[in-house]
Order: sequence, then C-alpha cells, then structure tokens
Amino acid sequence: MTGRQGPAKLAVRSGRSGRLSDRGLELVLLIGAIFICMYGYAETALAVTGKLPPGMAATCAAAAALPLVCHVVVRRFAPHADPLILPLATLLSGLGLVLIHRLDIAYASHYHHSTAAAPGQLMWCGIATAVFAAAVVPLRDHRRLQRYPYVTIAVGMVLLMAPAFYPGDVYGAKRWIFIGPLSFQPGEFVKIVIVVFFAGYLTMRRDALALAGRRLMGMYLPRGRQLGPVAAVWILSLLVLVFERDLGTSLIFFGLFVIMLYVATERTSWVVFGVVMFAVGAFVVGSFEPHVHGRVVAWLHPMDIFLPPDKRPPGLISDQAAQALFSFGSGGFFGTGLGEGHPELIGFAGRSDFILTTVGEELGLVGVTLVILLYALLAERGLRTALTVTDPFGKLLAGGLASALVLQVFVVVGGVTGLIPLTGKALPFLAQGGSSMVANWLLVAVLIKVSDTARRPPPEPAVDVSAAETQLVRP
Repeated sequence: MTGRQGPAKLAVRSGRSGRLSDRGLELVLLIGAIFICMYGYAETALAVTGKLPPGMAATCAAAAALPLVCHVVVRRFAPHADPLILPLATLLSGLGLVLIHRLDIAYASHYHHSTAAAPGQLMWCGIATAVFAAAVVPLRDHRRLQRYPYVTIAVGMVLLMAPAFYPGDVYGAKRWIFIGPLSFQPGEFVKIVIVVFFAGYLTMRRDALALAGRRLMGMYLPRGRQLGPVAAVWILSLLVLVFERDLGTSLIFFGLFVIMLYVATERTSWVVFGVVMFAVGAFVVGSFEPHVHGRVVAWLHPMDIFLPPDKRPPGLISDQAAQALFSFGSGGFFGTGLGEGHPELIGFAGRSDFILTTVGEELGLVGVTLVILLYALLAERGLRTALTVTDPFGKLLAGGLASALVLQVFVVVGGVTGLIPLTGKALPFLAQGGSSMVANWLLVAVLIKVSDTARRPPPEPAVDVSAAETQLVRP
C-alpha cells in the first residue's frame, strides 16, 4: 500500500500530476532542436552539392551527444532549472554550425585557399560543453560568486586591458591575446566577470546610489558623491575605445553598468545620464581615432565604396557594410533558400559578425526574425529568473547576464543592418569563434544555476511527531 501511495504523493506535492516534468520538457525540446539542426545540415549539402555531406552520421552523432550530456548534468545537479534555457542555447549553437558549414562550401568554391571551419567549431562546442559541466557541477549556490568582489574585478580589469599590449588584427582593433600558437578574446569572458562584480557591488551600495540629488526637468540627478563609480567606469570604457579601438566591448561594458545600476536603484536618471556620457565620449573618440572614425564613415556612407577612390570619404576602405545591405535586400521575405545565395561576397567576416547576412539572404526576413526571437526568448528566461529569485545578488546577476546577451546581440545586429556603426563583435552562439562559444555557454551555466535556486520548491515544514502523538492520545 505504501509503495502505491508514494508516487501519487510525490506527484501531488510537486504539482505536476498529469503534466510533463521540467526535465522531461527540456529533453523533448532538446530532441526537437537537434532534429531541426540535422535537417538544416542535410538540406544545405543537398541544395549545393546534390548529395548528403560525407560523414554525416558521425558528425550528427557527435553534435547530438553534446547537448544530451548537458541535459544529464542539469538533471543531476540543477533539477529545478528553467527547462527552456538549455534547448534555446542548443538550437542557436546548432544553427550556427549549419550556417558555418554552408559558408565552408561557399568559400571553398570561390577561394581555393579557404579551409573548413565547421569541424573546428564543433570541437569548440565540445570544449564549451566541458566548461558548462565544470561550472554547473561544483557551483552549489550562485551566492558563492559574491564572496570575492575585488578579486573578481581585478581579474576582469586585467583581461579587459590585456589586448592593448598585443598587436591588433589586420583591420585595426585589438581584441586578442596571443599565447604561443593559441589566441582568445578576453572581452567575451570579461562581460561575465563584470556582471558578477557589478551584481556584488550594487547589492552592497544600492541604497546609497538610490538617493536622489537635485531635480532637473522632471528627473532627479545623481548625487555628486555617487558619481565616482560611474565616472570611473566611463573613463575605463573610453580607454578601451582609445587603446584597443574596440567599440563593441566598450559599449557592452559601460551599457551593462548603466542597466544594472537602473535595476538596482530604479532611477531613470542613471540611464539618461549614462547614455549622454557614453554618447559624448564616443563622439569625441570617434572624431580623432582613425579606426573608430572609419567605422562611423562606413556606417554613414556605405554605398560610397563603389565610387572612384578619389571621390570616396576618407577612411572608407571596406564594402562589407554595402554587401550586407545587398544580402538582406536580395533575401526578401522568405529568402533564396539554404545554399541558394552568395554569402561569399561578404568576405572573411561572413563567419563572424556578418553571419546574420547569410540568414537574411537565404532564410529571408522570416529567418532573421526567428533568430532574433530565439535570442529574445533566451533573454526573457534570464529576466524571468531575475524576477523569481529572492536574493538581491541573484536578481542582479541573472538580470545582468540577460542584459549582456541582449547588448551583444544589439551591437552585432545593429552594426550589420546599418542601425549603428559596425563593432566587430561575434554574434553569440551563431558566429565562429572558440572564445565566444565557451564564454556564452559559461553564461548559460550560471543562468541555469540561478534559475535552479529560483524555481526550487520551499522545504516542507517539519512535523512535530511528539505533539502529533500527544493529540492522538485520548483521556
């Protein structure tokens, strides 16, 4: 009798009688994401070459095993985590592998010296899976990340400024650290480190930062003594812009602080003040720094690259911005179809920040909208976690990580579509790059741990057995 009642009691207690559990839903969504990516992989090869890609079974088996390993880790060490976060990250990463494979075929047919990038990206997905597991398993409580804020910011500042001491890439920006034959972009990891520090710092100082100063035009200006941290972060972001010529990292770094400051204090004046500060700083730096100025010129006059060289605006040297607009325009509403476009015209950046142009050309406006909605849904799950978790540090941590994702997607998509100047950042999960892939899966791991805490059911009240027995005794 006891054996029969056990599962029934458990179902009633969890509130999931007759419904799919969170981990069951996660597994179903993961399988769906895997099949979507497998179909895209096969469809691309069939459209271009008329036959399935060689070694498809082994490649698909390896690609499918990685998210299933992550699912097992989550099921064991974060059983109450949000069931949508892992499938969304898996679907975006899988679509990235499909697009990179598509670009490998295009580049191989037009550039004989081009090498395939999809196998290397799959290897980095495996490394990202290992990092994901290494973060989820030992991190029993996300509040442990709050213990060493100043050590965290020291590490973050070293990583943030280190590329300034290395030579830049051939196009001017300094984003890389070179250690022997290896290289990585520390800016991808800095966004996570900075979020952890800001969450801890603002948790301790939010009451002081929320104090209002003078009222101007319907807004309360920040108090003078509280402007110190904002000014320091502003100056540091401008130093990154000047010495590393990295507009994307600078924008993400300062934007994160302003967003998290608003979340902590609920003062709109901080947002307005921060936007004005960054706009003034970016305008000043863009006026005299050649690389940043060239990005602005390409943004304002993308089609002037087709003029004779003597009639082009100074600093305009690339046709990528114009080719990106042509790609989106030729894709139309539904696109030309996978394998039916010409993404190779973008050049070397087609696999990184311009990978969205392949989506726009071959999957059309519908495909771009769906990709952006996937990012929006992933960010929404992070913000939902921030609203659900009870501790202030967890709220700021989850909200900051979701904001970091949104900011990076915004600066990449905005740059490629011509909304803002190009930044050169990698599109999360989709674009080629080991640093980006590992860092974004580390971000997912932290979000999953916070959501596990937020969704964990409260412990049942202890039953006083002696009192219950006393009530049962009749006089």
